Amino acid sequence: MQKVNFKTIVDRYETVFFDAFGVLKNHQGLLPGVLEMFQYLDERKIDYYILTNDASRSPLLLAESYQKYDLKQITEDKIISSGMLATEYLKLKVASGTLAYVGTELSAHYLEDLGLHAISIADVDLTLSEDIGALVFLDDEGFDWSNDVNKCVNLLRQRNIPVIVSNTDRSYPTSGKEVAIAVGALANMVEQIVGKKFIKFGKPDAQMFIFAYEHAVGQGGTVDKNKILMVGDTLLTDILGGNKFGLDTALVLTGNTLPRDADMGIKALGIIPTHICDSVAI
Repeated sequence: MQKVNFKTIVDRYETVFFDAFGVLKNHQGLLPGVLEMFQYLDERKIDYYILTNDASRSPLLLAESYQKYDLKQITEDKIISSGMLATEYLKLKVASGTLAYVGTELSAHYLEDLGLHAISIADVDLTLSEDIGALVFLDDEGFDWSNDVNKCVNLLRQRNIPVIVSNTDRSYPTSGKEVAIAVGALANMVEQIVGKKFIKFGKPDAQMFIFAYEHAVGQGGTVDKNKILMVGDTLLTDILGGNKFGLDTALVLTGNTLPRDADMGIKALGIIPTHICDSVAI
């Protein structure tokens, strides 16, 4: 597919859904041109939301991570996190007991808002686990990868409890060329070992896009899906999910999908974006 400049396509849309890591930022900060791109959207009154599988922090703290780079317009209501869907599920399905989680204390925000007791898997005593009502995978940090992953496996061998995965990403970009293992890959490994089916939230699942669409409409956004563009760096999550929901999609080559691999990945997977752009830079 032929690459196009992001500026030449974005004016066709009324609302843009952006993935976060690999599209707007990586662990080194904002990607080049992102600040100017949001200024361009604001000038043209194009609405936008950040659709992320990142459940490492609350929407408020995720918004603040952009505001520190002078993106004051990225407020809490602009963040749509897969952790929000996991919270909705737990609110309906887990009425009492303790929730064990894999992640940092900041990621536990999604559980503590429910009024339930949340405990890190690192602090779980497997001999006293009768009160644990669910295990939630939130983030890839905040625990010992060897000891605590083994503890997850043994907890699920002992207790028949639901397992919720709030981030299905298998990797995330740390720089222009490197990625790190994300909690979705960790959850997939544990799922395979214990032979149980986990409940997963995030792109590419339709629930994420339905939630985002309803959120945008509730904020006064567009109701015409033909006027929404999904921008992502990963074919199997961002682009597949957007395509399945009936949105136009733009694959950018600043994150998980390397420029040299884009055409091969599209042909191999059969996941075809509407557009391909080097980046979101205007």
